[in-house]
Amino acid sequence: MLSRSLRRPRATVLTAGSILVAATVLSVGLTSCSGRVAPVDTTGRVEFDTTLVIPRLAESRLDAAGTRVFALVAEPGVTELTSAGPTTTAGYNGSYLGPTLVARRGEKVRVELHNGLAEPTTLHWHGMHLPAAMDGGPHQMVAAGAEWSPEWRIDQPAATLWYHPHPHGETEEQVSMGLAGLFLIEDDGPAALDLPHEYGVDDVPVIVQDVRFTASGEFAEQRGFVGILGDQLLVNGTLGPRFEASTELVRLRLLNASTARTYDFGFDDARSFQQIASDGGLLAAPIPTTSVQLSPGERAEIVVRLVPGQTTTLVSRPPALGVDPNASAGNGGTDRFDVLQVIAAAVLSPSGRVPAVLAAVPRLDAARVAITREFDLNGTQINGENMDPARVDATVTVDTTERWQVENTTGLPHNFHVHDVQFQIESIGGRPPPAALAGWKDTVYLPPHTPVDLLLHFSDYTDPGMPYMYHCHLLWHEDRGMMGQFVVTNPGEQATITEGTHHDH
Repeated sequence: MLSRSLRRPRATVLTAGSILVAATVLSVGLTSCSGRVAPVDTTGRVEFDTTLVIPRLAESRLDAAGTRVFALVAEPGVTELTSAGPTTTAGYNGSYLGPTLVARRGEKVRVELHNGLAEPTTLHWHGMHLPAAMDGGPHQMVAAGAEWSPEWRIDQPAATLWYHPHPHGETEEQVSMGLAGLFLIEDDGPAALDLPHEYGVDDVPVIVQDVRFTASGEFAEQRGFVGILGDQLLVNGTLGPRFEASTELVRLRLLNASTARTYDFGFDDARSFQQIASDGGLLAAPIPTTSVQLSPGERAEIVVRLVPGQTTTLVSRPPALGVDPNASAGNGGTDRFDVLQVIAAAVLSPSGRVPAVLAAVPRLDAARVAITREFDLNGTQINGENMDPARVDATVTVDTTERWQVENTTGLPHNFHVHDVQFQIESIGGRPPPAALAGWKDTVYLPPHTPVDLLLHFSDYTDPGMPYMYHCHLLWHEDRGMMGQFVVTNPGEQATITEGTHHDH
């Protein structure tokens, strides 16, 4: 458990969505509620009086073997987020959030983590393909004061990934206090493309979190069925952020780092922009669009063209959750936010056109599916069970392709995240996915009562005794046990999992 000094005040308000879930868990269906939850709407009310903080690039060194080494310290802190007073927070190498790690495909990396918190934590590499023992899930707990040094080779396309804690039962708390950061993968293919690529100048991280403050400036809670819902947004830890652009094209790397809220990002003037990447990297071609919806844990990269001297605002409109209107209101589905003001300089450096072809995205072959598995998400359980660290829910054979049929039968919001692999969405409700969801993904929103079929190919790493996780990435659901685990083995090999792996030194 987190120490009292790091915990949010526990004045928690349950919304209509929270009440609705009780009927669902008992399998007696959804009941109607009064829908008394007032929508949040900050549009036109944000002053944008603070320059957007750009997370610093993490320092690294090459050891004698050529391994790129990063050092991270998870530590408690106090951060001036509002004018009301200091906020109790946590971060990596600082008081809030963490530095951006950058490594190239083919590099071997090691991250030397020191846990400076007063409680155990883990460090999970969200979206990363790596050995299970390096994944940083709930089996790789790092005790207070202890160290952990996972090491692996980067072997996946350029992408916007992120890192955050994953301790079972405490993930929502630790992430919401500020323990998160970006991990960018570079490779030669995208580097040759004429895309914005200067970090913090025309290639801008946008880490979005919703928060709520007490009168004294501490974090507070209001909880829906989905989890904690805030009434203001932080972007890279900045309240009321503005970004002053100096180039015609700006690439925004959007990360929904909120623990519960789904966003529908666009611009206040309804301008079109191009989505160029999803969770696992570049799409095959840019997609002209006016909106990008991201549930917790999802990422997207967009490129927007600016006009000299013009100001536009990144906003979030009510997302399409696909749930009952009362449940939608209680779980962020009617909320609107001003997110980030983008101010174009009077004179902008010229930028080229976004390439018409971005990357090869070979489709996984459904004809080669070795097994089809079904996953039913209901209440806060998967297939009628809560997470058991000593139970293996699936044993996967290496170098095979599987189809996972995932369905949210709750009637309330859920999404689905798989560790280790980037998957492809085969169908949503029996139909091919839209272009924005046709690339590599590791997290997907699950519209209620709509089967989502995923194709996953498991390669390289086997370990019968150490599992990967799959779970709802609404972190309160994950903490309550909406999570399962799988091992990847050689043909004919059996799982040998034993509960718990701790690092005490």
